[in-house]
Amino acid sequence: MMMFSISLGLFELAFFHLLTHALFKALLFLCAGILIHGVSNTQDIRSFGGLSLNFPLVTVCMNLANLSLCGVPFLAGFYSKDLIVELACQYSWGVFILCMMFICLSLTVLYSVRLTYLSFVGVYNGGPSISVCESDHSLIGPVVILSFVSLISGPILSWLSFPAPVLIFFPAFLKWAALLFVSISLLAMLSLQRLVY
Repeated sequence: MMMFSISLGLFELAFFHLLTHALFKALLFLCAGILIHGVSNTQDIRSFGGLSLNFPLVTVCMNLANLSLCGVPFLAGFYSKDLIVELACQYSWGVFILCMMFICLSLTVLYSVRLTYLSFVGVYNGGPSISVCESDHSLIGPVVILSFVSLISGPILSWLSFPAPVLIFFPAFLKWAALLFVSISLLAMLSLQRLVY
């Protein structure tokens, strides 16, 4: 999305997305590191599953980061991603460019939901897990702080970067296009999971 925003000449918006993206992506990587550490240092996601029982706080924080990455309203990623999408739809860049943007958004949702599904849903398939990771404050402290910062960084950085509100009007089919592509990617991920397992 940052490169797409730069290609459209929206440099300030690309920097704004870089800042918000850095916060929730750092949270996502910290949560992934705790999970890897907690499941005997395995990095094979196929051996994960059902980790929400042993890591409830990390589950909440990782899902928060994933939802923010997907651009769910009122999380950090929404404030930058939605503005990029709306400004891209406002200008007539061509149908191909808009379709590519929506496909990229769909793929982001697809791999984020796949990560959540394989990590926290189903039966645990790996070796012994160490749930004591959640009691280690040196691991959990930064995750909790980044979770809070990820929640409030979107609106705060938006108000600081763009003091005047942006009002954008475009046709209804473009408003529903993002939701359509996200729904298609969710259905594709669920159907692929059924084929694999």
